[in-house]
Amino acid sequence: MEKMEAEEAKEETGTSFLYQMRKEKMEEDVKVVLQQLTMVAQVPSDAADRTELGARYENLITQLTKQHRLGCGITGLLLIYPTCLLHIIEASEYLLDCFLNELRAMQEQPDCKLLEAKVAFMWHSLEGRQFQQWSYKVLTADQINQNLLFTTLEKVEESVETVVCRVLTQLQELVMHLKTSKELPGAILDNKPELLNPPAVLEQLLDRDELLSPQQYLQMYHSPLNICIDFGQVNLRSFF
Repeated sequence: MEKMEAEEAKEETGTSFLYQMRKEKMEEDVKVVLQQLTMVAQVPSDAADRTELGARYENLITQLTKQHRLGCGITGLLLIYPTCLLHIIEASEYLLDCFLNELRAMQEQPDCKLLEAKVAFMWHSLEGRQFQQWSYKVLTADQINQNLLFTTLEKVEESVETVVCRVLTQLQELVMHLKTSKELPGAILDNKPELLNPPAVLEQLLDRDELLSPQQYLQMYHSPLNICIDFGQVNLRSFF
C-alpha cells in the first residue's frame, strides 16, 4: 500500500513538474517586446469632424484590443489639434502592424477624415509603458491661440532630426508629469498647456519627404531585404 502511494506521489510530482514547465513555456511565448509609434497627420478644421475622428480612433483601438487578447494591449495618447494630430501608440510589433493596416484601410474609405500622415518615430524595445492606458483629447482653438509659446514661435528651417527630437522631448516632459500624477494626460494638459507641442512644429513634419507615410512604412516593413548574392564570393582568377 505504501509502495503504491509512493508511486502515485512520484507520478503526481512528475505531472506537476511537467505542468509547471509547460506553463512557464506558455508565459515565455506570450511575452512581447513593446514598441512605441509616434505619428502626425493632417485633419479637417471642423470641430465636429475632429470629435468624430477621436471616437473613430477609440473604436479602432477597442476592436484591435478585443481581437488580439493574447499579449500586451494598446496604450498611448491621441492629441487632435485644430489642423493636425499627434498620436503615440505603445503595443507589440504585431499590434502596431495591425493598427497601421487598419489605418491604411480607413484612409482609403470615401468618408475618411484623416488626410496626410507621417510616421515620425518608431521606438523599438521599449523598457516600459509611458502611458497607463489609451486616451484621446480634442484641443480647442482657444487652447492653441492663447498659448504665448505658440504665437511667438518663429519659423526656422531645421533638419528633420532636430524637429523630431523637439517633439519627443516635449512628450517626455508630459510623461514625467504622468509619473507623479493619477490624472489622465488630457487633464494635465488643461492645467499645463505649455507641455503641448506647437502645431507649427508638427506641421513641419508633414512637409518632410524624409518621413514615411503609414503606407510606405508598411511596404518597407513587409518587403524582403535586398541581398546581393555576389557578396562574399571570391573570383579565384584575380589571384593569378
